[in-house]
Amino acid sequence: MYAQLFTFCRFAMYFSVIFVRIIRLKIKKRMETITSLYDFFTECGQVTTDSRNCPEGSMFIALKGGNFNGNAFAEQALQKGCRYAVVDEPEYAQKDDPRILLVEDCLKALQELANYYRRQLGTRIIGITGTNGKTTTKELIATVLGRKYNVLYTQGNLNNHIGVPLTLLRLKPEHEIAVVEMGASHPGEIHMLTHIVEPDYGIITNVGKAHLEGFGSFEGVIRTKGELYDYLRSRKNSSVFIQNENPYLNQIAEGLNCIRYGQTEGLYVSGHVLKCSPFLAFAWIGEKGLHEVQTHLIGTYNLDNVLAAAAIGRFFGVEEEEISLALSSYIPQNNRSQLEETPNNHLIVDAYNANPTSMMAALENFRHVEAAHKMVILGDMKELGSSSKEEHAKIVDFLDTCNFEKVILVGPEFGCIQTSYEKYPDVDTLIDHLKSDCPIGFYILVKGSNSMKLSRLPEFL
Repeated sequence: MYAQLFTFCRFAMYFSVIFVRIIRLKIKKRMETITSLYDFFTECGQVTTDSRNCPEGSMFIALKGGNFNGNAFAEQALQKGCRYAVVDEPEYAQKDDPRILLVEDCLKALQELANYYRRQLGTRIIGITGTNGKTTTKELIATVLGRKYNVLYTQGNLNNHIGVPLTLLRLKPEHEIAVVEMGASHPGEIHMLTHIVEPDYGIITNVGKAHLEGFGSFEGVIRTKGELYDYLRSRKNSSVFIQNENPYLNQIAEGLNCIRYGQTEGLYVSGHVLKCSPFLAFAWIGEKGLHEVQTHLIGTYNLDNVLAAAAIGRFFGVEEEEISLALSSYIPQNNRSQLEETPNNHLIVDAYNANPTSMMAALENFRHVEAAHKMVILGDMKELGSSSKEEHAKIVDFLDTCNFEKVILVGPEFGCIQTSYEKYPDVDTLIDHLKSDCPIGFYILVKGSNSMKLSRLPEFL
């Protein structure tokens, strides 16, 4: 019996050693693949995943989507000027063409290449996430830091598992700081993105009720956004920039070096609203005293965003006068709280995104805007799951307290709510109505999720 047990143990030890060696070989092989891919990337200097956009000498990485297979366009990308094409299906690498590089998984290769490249450069990176305001805050931070540094920052809304690595691969040795936006609609996404980006510093703008269908609950939102804090706890000498009055962020920031900003006196940066009619004017206090700034941002809810940028600018040694100049010069784009004047009306267009938190903030701000005739056009808030009807009803209840002269609701979610306000099933139906009955002389707030396409309305108002 003992002899059999001894023989079994010997075989078990033998196979465990073999297993460990196989695992080590796989890891080594994968790392060799990424280092080899990195060598090819350095020849190219840039990456594309779109065969319709192939800069001369770039590297094409064939990604897959629900309705396309990038492998099928690899040869086309080479013909259009790419130096190399990376594929993950052997049939597209059968030709004896040294320009076609085969990997196990193109998306994984893109992410690992971005992480490896980020490590080679060692650029200081600020990671930013949050429910609302992260894109505006990212651009404000980049504008402020740009007064002293060569800054790379996320373009547009490229903040997902593809956009983040593409942002990192735009880094150049001359970039001194990068501001990388990270978005999420499901648990674990920020965890995954932080391990690609490996940020040195972080900021969560806020947490709110968005993507509840994916997160499952508001608590799920907090946990997922907090994955940025979780990552930074593992890094030495890291810091987070935190809105001092936010109870949810303070609850999950334990053990972190917190640089605080907000409306409380005595913070690293503190400030308050001077006026908002409709553009935000605010005052902030740093090390050198009080600064008053007139911005091109609409809404008192942008106070946190400008104070965050001021705090980060001060932390990185930007002169306080330069911080104020940067904040006063920034002009928002992409349908985020833009003021538009038409021959008939003044419009506040905030049609890029909408969730219960941002919708309520926009309405609260608009009710305080001084105007003789005020009107709101609201589109559905998407991805709220089982909470959708309740959250849309809350918005309608709040509208009842605002005394706006006219209210128009667009979409099937608002359509389910019992109310006397005008309702339209979609933007096309509303446009048909506006063509024959356009309001005149109003201040109009236009807000809804991007998929509602309310950004089409200004030309009919």
